[in-house]
This record gives sequence, C-alpha cells and structure tokens, in this order.
Amino acid sequence: MKIALFGQYYQNSTAETVQKVVSFLESKDIEIAFEAHFLDILKEKNIVSKNYKTYSCHKTLNNDFKALISIGGDGTILKAATFVRDKNIPIIGINAGRLGFLATIQFDNIEPLLQKLLDNDYAISKRTLLSIKTTPEYDNFSELDFALNEVTVARKDTTSMITIITYLNGEYLTSYWADGLIISTPTGSTGYSLSCGGPVLTPNVESLVITPMAPHNLNARPLVIPDDMEIELRISGREEQFLISLDSRISAVSKDTVVKIKKSPFTISIIEFKEESFLNTIRKKLLWGEDKRN
Repeated sequence: MKIALFGQYYQNSTAETVQKVVSFLESKDIEIAFEAHFLDILKEKNIVSKNYKTYSCHKTLNNDFKALISIGGDGTILKAATFVRDKNIPIIGINAGRLGFLATIQFDNIEPLLQKLLDNDYAISKRTLLSIKTTPEYDNFSELDFALNEVTVARKDTTSMITIITYLNGEYLTSYWADGLIISTPTGSTGYSLSCGGPVLTPNVESLVITPMAPHNLNARPLVIPDDMEIELRISGREEQFLISLDSRISAVSKDTVVKIKKSPFTISIIEFKEESFLNTIRKKLLWGEDKRN
C-alpha cells in the first residue's frame, strides 16, 4: 500500500503531527512518498532524516496511491487538490492549522482514524470544482484553471467599487456594484462566501453560490443556482485591471476580460469518517446548539 504526504510547515504543530503520521504508517509497513518541497523543509527542520520517495507535480503523482494525506489547514488541502486533479486519489486532511472545515482530523485522533483508512472504514465525499475560461486567455489559467472553494473577481488598485455584469446561461442576471463577487462551490460555502454573508451548503448539494462582496446596491443578496449553469462576468471600473483568484491563486487581468465559469468535468474525493462528519464539524466550528447566555 502506498500513501502520499503533502503539507505546509506550521512552527507550533507540524513537527509532532508529521512524526506521529510517519511513525504510524511505517509501523504498518506502508510505503510513503512526500511532496519534494515539503520533505526538504522537514529535513531542514530536522523533523525527518530518512530519504523517502518523492513527487513534485501532478505528473509524478501516480494513480496507485491509496490516499494523499494533507497536513495543515484547509488551505493546504486546496493546494493538495492541484497535485491530485483528475487522478481520483482521495484526500484526507489532518489539521495542523486553525479553523478547519476540510482538515478535520485532530492530533489526538490521528492513529485510530488512519487505522480506519487502512481498514477501508470510511466514506468518500465527491467535491465539485469550478473551471474558468477567460477572453483573452491568460497563461496563469491555462493549466490550473480550476478551484475547489471559489472563483473570485475583485477590485485591484483602487478603493472604488467595480461593476460586475453577470449572465447565467447567456441570460442577463444583474449588475453588481461591489468590491467583488464570489462564485462558490458547496465546499467553499464555509469559506470566503460565508464571511461575506453567504449560506452554508452541504457538500453533496448540486448548487453554486453567487455572493457579492460589500455591495453598494444593498438589495443584492447571495444567490443559490444549479451547478450546471454557466456564469459569465464582464467587469468595468475606474482602474485598468481587476483581480481573479482561484482559491489561493491570484492574477491581475485587464478590465475588458470576459470570465466564464462552469462546473469542472472532474471532482475531488475527500475522505470522511463518521467521527468527523460534515455536520459534526460545522456544529463544532460554528458553535451550533451551544447556549452561551450564562
């Protein structure tokens, strides 16, 4: 059995987490492959000393891995998805960050839940991705043209709002006067969209959320749409450029750029355990059901 490891270094928590994961997997005779840059950091910090097999990009990550373990926060899983892409390798998130809706496994549960992984005692949650196409085309989006959480358009070098003319399947929806606009997947509904007033969607809902950022037209509310719709955005404003972000990847484009967004033809598989289900996670993270009056 082969397991891939990917992570980001957090000074306070990464070392113990990595050592615990590696020790458990090696005790079970599991073959481990590290993402090359992550392994270099771990060696530099004297967290690991052995030489392990490595992968450095999507092309060198083979399909025969049982899973990819992501060590970090939700942002680490978003980056892990750029390695997995359409290879259908399931991702399991171990939380070494702060607030995690995707990286749900806590330090104390690493060993029992990794044992469940080896025993195939888990469920697979298929997560929708968003792909974009721009006119004119930009090299930054030519290969990594997808997002697991959201696609966002936003103002760049100005405090002035931008105007985002929005079409759904070619039909005019509205023009948003705002700092920007977030197109979110169900996975991303607990991220940037939520902080801007968007609704929480369960991961299996076949919907997307359009959430304006600080809209001037106060009657502009978050809108839930079917995920088979194509969204077209045309942006205008005082500045010559605006920003497009796909999860944590961001680029500046000219204001005459037309952005088309639709559901990607492939999904990302997230491993879920009953002990760390989506409903259990949001109940804990959002403090639902707790009486704070006393």
